[in-house]
Order: sequence, then structure tokens, then C-alpha cells
Amino acid sequence: MGCAFAAEPFNLGDKHAVGDSFMQLRLRGALQINHPVVNGIETASLSGLAWDEDEQILYAISDTGNLFHLRPIIQDHVLKDVEVLNAYALTDSQGKKLPKNGNDSEGLSLLNGDNGIKGDSELIISFERKPKITRVRPDGVQLDEYTLPEPLQNSKLYVNNNKMLESVTLHPEFGILTAPEYPLKNLPQDKITVFSLDGQQWQFPRHTAPNSAVVAMEALADGSLLVMERAYVSPILPLIISLRQVWLKHCVDCDEGENPVQDIAIFNSAQGWHIDNFEGLSHHQGQFLFMVSDDNNNRILQKTLLNYFEIIAPSTIKE
Repeated sequence: MGCAFAAEPFNLGDKHAVGDSFMQLRLRGALQINHPVVNGIETASLSGLAWDEDEQILYAISDTGNLFHLRPIIQDHVLKDVEVLNAYALTDSQGKKLPKNGNDSEGLSLLNGDNGIKGDSELIISFERKPKITRVRPDGVQLDEYTLPEPLQNSKLYVNNNKMLESVTLHPEFGILTAPEYPLKNLPQDKITVFSLDGQQWQFPRHTAPNSAVVAMEALADGSLLVMERAYVSPILPLIISLRQVWLKHCVDCDEGENPVQDIAIFNSAQGWHIDNFEGLSHHQGQFLFMVSDDNNNRILQKTLLNYFEIIAPSTIKE
């Protein structure tokens, strides 16, 4: 097992410091991870996060088919540093490394991560290029592949093969949930559709920023869903990252109705926020959460940023 510290504090905004509040979040520290190499694998292109309370590990995956075990260093509710404990290449059930056309791992969630038992955690990973969701051991070995609901099985319904299943989460009532990055071609283009593996669907409006796309979801203990959308058009236009809370059980009619949605925070690069290609989101403890950016292996123009936030104004909407 290898380990490495290779991060430095990062100022996320010109007008806000650590401890400041913004909309319904309080900033609790940000780090730039400077690509440490552990077990021969570079810590880069991070696209998904999942916190394991039993093991005290923050798992991260890259869209190049690698899995990392991180240990965030938090003091007085402020993220101070992060240690990369271990790194593994994702493999099939026989231990064979995934091929390039099948290793675009994007979304991450966790089974058995908060049951008081050590050693039984399993990861849930969603993929692009070929839409799939798998169950994986913490050392990266695949255990099983889930059956997707029928609409998500048809690759031709996606915008393209790089706009598939960016997000996955484990909901306390509805089980494993996922959403295409952009709406399927046969569904309303102004709405996000969330799917459960048993075929249930929920729809709510996309964020109004141009080209807004679902890049991460995290189910919270109150049954709501925290959805992260990234709106990117071109390098000369603002990048907008939105965090939105959705109450799935308030769907009046899943064919026509819309769920209540509340904006938790909207980060706009034109307003002094030094944001990047954020793709990973994970609940930590209480009202705290992590968020990470994918640098696309482009060190010149992009950064791997690990951020820590606190939700300070939970909604009064009840299930």
C-alpha cells in the first residue's frame, strides 16, 4: 500500500473565504490535488466520490478506470489536506483490467458504508461509452453488473456515447438511482429524468443555464436528492455549476408533473468563482459534503479541486 500527500489550499472565490456562507452553503475549505502517483497510478481525472463512514475513507474514481482511497484531513470542520492511501485499476470479475472502451467510470455510490461493520463495503459505479452500472469491491474488482431499466439500455437514445450515465446514487427508499447526463432523445429536453433500476421515473426542470447537464447525484437521509449540474458551452463563456435539492416523493404525476426543486448554490465563473469541471459529489457527515473536479488530464488549463461544504439552510419541505 502506498500513500501520498500532494495538495495545497485553493481559493474558490474572489469574494468569499473559508467560513463564509453563499446561498445555502458555507465554505469549509478547498484543495488543489497535485496529481500524486500511488501504486503507479496518477491521481487525476476524478469524476465520482463516495464516503465510507465505517472505513473513514473517501473513495474516488477517474474516468480512466481507476479507483482511489482518500483520507481527508478535517480540523474544526475545515478541509485542511487529503492523503491518497491507495489506488487500483478497475477490473472485470477475473481481475483483467477494463479495456479503454469500457473503463469510462463516472458516477460512484456505496453499499454497506454506514452499517457499523468494517470490511463489507461495496461500490456502485456508473459508466459512459457503454451505459452500465456495476457493483465493485474496494480493490476495484467487479462483482456484478446491474440490469438497467429498458430506456437506458438503448445506446441510440443518448445524445452520444460520451453523454450517458454520469451519475448514480443509493436512495434509502427507491434503491439505486441514475440519470443520463443529457435528456434521452425521446424525453422532454427541458427536464431531467431520474430512473430507478426497477423502472420508476421522476422528472423535474433542468437548470436554465445553457447546456446544463447532470454530472452527479447524492441521496440525502431526508429522502431528498442533491443534484449537481454543469453548464459549459465554450472556454469564452461562463462555466456554471449548480447544486439543487429535489424531493422525488412530491411528484404529482410522473408523466406530467414536476417535483419541487430548490437551488442550494449556483457557482458562476463570471462572478469571481474559480470553479472547474466539477463532476463528483458525496455526502460526508451531517450537513457536510464533498465535491471534486475532473481535470481531463489537462494540467495546463484545468485543476483537480476537492471542496468541502456545509448545507446551512435545509429546506422546510417535508416528505
